[in-house]
Amino acid sequence: MWVRVLGSAAGGGFPQWNCACPTCRAVRDGSRPSRPRTQSSIAVSPDYRRWFLLNASPDIHAQIESLPALHPFSGPPSGRASPLQAVLLTDAELDHTLGLLLLREGRGLELHATEAVHDTLSNGTSLLRMLDAYCPVKWQPVVPEADIPLGDGLSYRAFDVPTTKRARFGSGKRSGRVVGYRLTDERSGRALVYLPGVQELTAAVRAQLDDCACLLVDGTCWRDDELIQLGMAGKTAREMGHLPINGPDGSLEQLSPLPIERKIYTHINNTNPILLEDAPERRIIEQHGMEVAVDGLELRI
Repeated sequence: MWVRVLGSAAGGGFPQWNCACPTCRAVRDGSRPSRPRTQSSIAVSPDYRRWFLLNASPDIHAQIESLPALHPFSGPPSGRASPLQAVLLTDAELDHTLGLLLLREGRGLELHATEAVHDTLSNGTSLLRMLDAYCPVKWQPVVPEADIPLGDGLSYRAFDVPTTKRARFGSGKRSGRVVGYRLTDERSGRALVYLPGVQELTAAVRAQLDDCACLLVDGTCWRDDELIQLGMAGKTAREMGHLPINGPDGSLEQLSPLPIERKIYTHINNTNPILLEDAPERRIIEQHGMEVAVDGLELRI
């Protein structure tokens, strides 16, 4: 399978429009080596012709244009045929779903989402009701632990990612509010795990990483109190649903020993110093055998 990182930043992108933190200033003025990033999403294909989108960020237009394989082609009944087959959602966060509205010009949309996510988007934010006024939406319920074929030897298994983050919209159900995806190329047996939001690496979550060839994982904050120290928020990373990279029981300590070929941080907040290529924190990441995603990164698994 082919995997393209369309966006590697957390909500707001990098730089964030209203932020003057040290990392945002550095990428704007070029004072330190760093690259702008759009909000997190990936595209996956079994054949480089049919593509599946995991999350639909507000930057989806620019992200589709950045990958020629996602461009429309001539086909009946008009020249607006798209290689985009479906969208798979990990949660109902705005930075992962607002892009759905930008797909309204299509003749229809196939959406894979858990019951909890679908309920939030239908009855909480009303996003799906708005979208359905423009194009039909075919909901494919995502049932954790079920193996679902997508076609041409590509399949996925969603798994529940427990969170205590307060839901802004919807019923407040905890089960199914956040999921990760294990995508498998049935021809080779090799798998990718996409986990852009995780609060705790529970035993059940860690079991989904077994024998995977590549892991794209939550890298939102370097420190648990990162936003508090910068005076930008009153909550820790964990309280916002994200396991920090550094510190006791941080993701770096837990993930770096795992025998996974490529372990890549994505969904990186604009305040995270690993976005600066000359930062000590970036060197620590690399010394532990892990990588930092950038928009346009392409993987063949």
